[in-house]
Amino acid sequence: MTAVEFAAARTQRPVTAAMARSHVRALLGERSEGAGASPTVVDDILLVVTELVTNAVRHGGGLVAFDATLDGDQLTVSVTDASPAAPRTVPRTRAATPGGFGWPLVQQLGREVTVTPTAQGKTIRVVMAVGPDA
Repeated sequence: MTAVEFAAARTQRPVTAAMARSHVRALLGERSEGAGASPTVVDDILLVVTELVTNAVRHGGGLVAFDATLDGDQLTVSVTDASPAAPRTVPRTRAATPGGFGWPLVQQLGREVTVTPTAQGKTIRVVMAVGPDA
């Protein structure tokens, strides 16, 4: 991605989880050599981004806003969807039932997870460590 493409991508709301992952991957790529996150940390971050955006689309009435910021060794991802309902873990009644893992994963992998009601629905904000010691 060129610098111009990256700048344009930062001003546009992603419409898919893949676009959001690409945005965050590019943001993480801005870090200087030697200060990069381990592949495991990057995988965890991209999993959280995928879950947040996918859940906004599937369960939250659509993605209203997306933001990712990198401040030192901390990445903050905010996703706003159109539903005022707080995320919840759905009890699994059968092992073969798909889904139900996303919200618990977000809570486990995030250093800080907050849900804030908004005029449009709610914003979920997840802070994650990025440094090599994360």
